[in-house]
Amino acid sequence: MSKELHTNIYLKLELFQLTGSFKPRGAFNQILQLTPQERKNGVVGVSGGNFSQGMAFAGRELNTPVIVCMPNYTPVNYIEATESYGAKVELSPSLSEAFARAEQLKQEGWNFIHPYDDPFQMAGAGTIGLEILEDLPGLTDAIISIGGGGLIAGITVAIKSVKPDVNIWGVETEGSDTMCQALKAGKVVHITPKSLAKTLGASCVAQDALILMQKHLKQHVLVSDKEAFEAGVYLLERAKLNTELSSSCTLAAARQYKECFKETDHVVLLICGGNNSLQNWVEYSNLFV
Repeated sequence: MSKELHTNIYLKLELFQLTGSFKPRGAFNQILQLTPQERKNGVVGVSGGNFSQGMAFAGRELNTPVIVCMPNYTPVNYIEATESYGAKVELSPSLSEAFARAEQLKQEGWNFIHPYDDPFQMAGAGTIGLEILEDLPGLTDAIISIGGGGLIAGITVAIKSVKPDVNIWGVETEGSDTMCQALKAGKVVHITPKSLAKTLGASCVAQDALILMQKHLKQHVLVSDKEAFEAGVYLLERAKLNTELSSSCTLAAARQYKECFKETDHVVLLICGGNNSLQNWVEYSNLFV
């Protein structure tokens, strides 16, 4: 990759975290803010993606009951993995109805934790930025995908507080461009996500994330699902990494802007998750090959 892009490329491999993504960092941090009694009452969240497993794992380790409200179109592998960590899964016909069910459970005494729009979730993700700087003090650029914005917000705060001159690149796939549209409008906007990168499928970004990106983002990059797929195939075959499109899109973005990097730069691609199934790869292949 370094040879192809004529710079120094590094991969931050969050797909090797337990549960297969970065999400436990923030889930643990949110639950750890609760009192012992609040933890005893349990936590509820909404997710059809990696946060479901992250909060299930954190709940198991912290002896906290967990209910995850999911839309019924959630892939079976996510449901089974979440249940395997001890959480209870409740399915609803749509995402909005899953949020409504979570709100009902909150009224019944469960503590709601958010997959991205929460300062403790963002701070948990920010530890990634500190680890990158610890291993790579010469970091010049960080390329990070954007779903709801909690990941890039936390990492941006962490990196910029230590090394303000690092360039932050944000990446979205076409059809899940909530941050792109928010940046253009100057405010949070709501969309219906249509990208194959399901874990980037937030209907809107967090207000705090938008504010941070307006101030600190070097460049917003929009890539197609096909470009993310092609980058994912490369990572699978050459780096032996089974990434999600939400991760491989960072390589697609680096390819798109390779002329912007110098040979002396040190560029980190964040590989945020790897919960991709064989069925998904077959689907992508049928579409793009």
